[in-house]
Amino acid sequence: MLRPQDTLTRERKRLDGLWDFRLDAEAEGRTAGWQDGSLAGATRMPVPASYNDIVPGTQGRDHVGDAWYQTVARVPRGWADQRVVLRFDSATHAATVWLDGQRVVQHEGGYTPFEADVTQLVTPGAEFRVTALVNNELTFQTIPPGIVHDTPHGRRQQYFHDFYNFAGLHRSVWLYATPTTYVDDVTVVTDVDGTTGVVRYDVVAAGPAAGDVSVRVTLRDAAGEVVAQADGASGTLTVPDAHLWAPGDGYLHDAHVTLLDAAGEVVDEYHQSVGIRSVEVRGTQFLVNGEPFYFRGFGKHEDTPVRGKGHDDVFLVHDFALMDWMGANSFRTSHYPYAEEVYDYADRQGIVVIDEVAAVGQNMGLAGGIFGGQNYTTFSPETVDDDAQAAHAQAIRELVARDKNHPSVVLWSIANEPESDTDAARAYFEPLFALARELDPSRPVGFVNVMLAPHGRCQVSELGDVLMLNRYYGWYVHTGDLAAAEDAWRAELEQWAGDGKPIIITEYGADTVAGLHSLTPEPWSEEYQEAYLDMNHRVFDSVDAVVGEHVWNFADFRTSSTSVFRVDGNKKGVFTRDRRPKAAAHLLRRRWTSAG
Repeated sequence: MLRPQDTLTRERKRLDGLWDFRLDAEAEGRTAGWQDGSLAGATRMPVPASYNDIVPGTQGRDHVGDAWYQTVARVPRGWADQRVVLRFDSATHAATVWLDGQRVVQHEGGYTPFEADVTQLVTPGAEFRVTALVNNELTFQTIPPGIVHDTPHGRRQQYFHDFYNFAGLHRSVWLYATPTTYVDDVTVVTDVDGTTGVVRYDVVAAGPAAGDVSVRVTLRDAAGEVVAQADGASGTLTVPDAHLWAPGDGYLHDAHVTLLDAAGEVVDEYHQSVGIRSVEVRGTQFLVNGEPFYFRGFGKHEDTPVRGKGHDDVFLVHDFALMDWMGANSFRTSHYPYAEEVYDYADRQGIVVIDEVAAVGQNMGLAGGIFGGQNYTTFSPETVDDDAQAAHAQAIRELVARDKNHPSVVLWSIANEPESDTDAARAYFEPLFALARELDPSRPVGFVNVMLAPHGRCQVSELGDVLMLNRYYGWYVHTGDLAAAEDAWRAELEQWAGDGKPIIITEYGADTVAGLHSLTPEPWSEEYQEAYLDMNHRVFDSVDAVVGEHVWNFADFRTSSTSVFRVDGNKKGVFTRDRRPKAAAHLLRRRWTSAG
């Protein structure tokens, strides 16, 4: 799905701002028809933002069910005779949208965009009313999963992921216009042949005259000079002595895609940024442009005070600046796709991204250990079933469709810490790996393995092109005994190395209270976090198959308020939630900046 943009033939308009807002835990609005008029009893709510922490009290924090958003906007007068589209960059976790009371789109999945052609429902120059019903309920059939319990004190959401279930309109809402015949999709796949850059492209046109237009693609370098051109809906562009996109060098070309009518006049145009680079797994190496790449960075979260998961360009730029200061070159979008602005910025900054589907919490054994009090079977007709697998497959389709053209994305992660040591897990995941490869043969595919499925027991790891391991030796096991932790960790890691695949340590970390110090490193102290990281690094450096280290986590983040397992959230960040460094940030800076 192409992002809205302004070109010679296109215009866009953000509908962000203060919307009317009303919580509806009893789902009264569905039967009362709240979409048919002004939203009575509404307050004001910023978009984009999570609604949970905006207003003091438990109403937003503990809300389960429907939340209504409404705004009034105007179609620009100049959009006459254009195709007009209403787009939501995300709505967590499901949404139904009406325009002037007429339903135009429904969507499941909280982290990918959806849109509706509303051309026949709007008039250029006139106002219209948008109403969005956003629902935050999770079930065993959603990605991620959860259960809603009816209690004497109201409905309660149980979920199995260890971060807060923020909800709302977390990203921008757009109105945009294109010609009636338009560029519907662009796919670019790049490669490197010696010093020559290779760009294979596919363009899909849509609309009433789609069969009558021709396609031209012009590739320009960063200085605006034409370096290649081709005609046809599909083709290959070659760039001699190409300036490649590389980690630390976010060099981008511009593919100017043009639809032309029979007279050679421009019907529509779209600009697709292109980073020419290659990605390959060879033995135990992960190669970018044929050169071994070592991942240095973090698992992160879209999580900031008050805003929750609401996208914020200020934190985007600040977080990237902090990663640059530390010498980090990569991160994983744990545990869901991030806002598209994040990938655009990563492209331009030369930061490498592991892109992850929102499949987290599909492990009842792990959930029982963290949250306690449950005895569900992960994969069964009553829990994670065929419908869940279908939702998971759709989430993969939407992720690849949205992010396929980003050079920063080098690896798809299709799940985080699922159950993976059973026959049922193998049957569930095997077709999902096949789907990811079918959708995008150009990138490796993997999933993140958890300690409950160690080497020799995991039935899913062999399906991946890389091994991604989350391990907490010295924290959840051998707590406080780093010597024993080091021995056990090295022994397991050497077993995985025998599989002959690259290994990325996608999580390792220790909860740390900023300002808590001890002469002898004690768990929760800053000194223990430093000693813990040093121990892990010794283990990594001793195993050649390890090609990356992603500390958990970049910054402290909010978690569920229904468990005593966390104290004011997860404290494994090397920065506090408001981005103040702990001692570990300086330790990582010394290690990563000296690595070059």
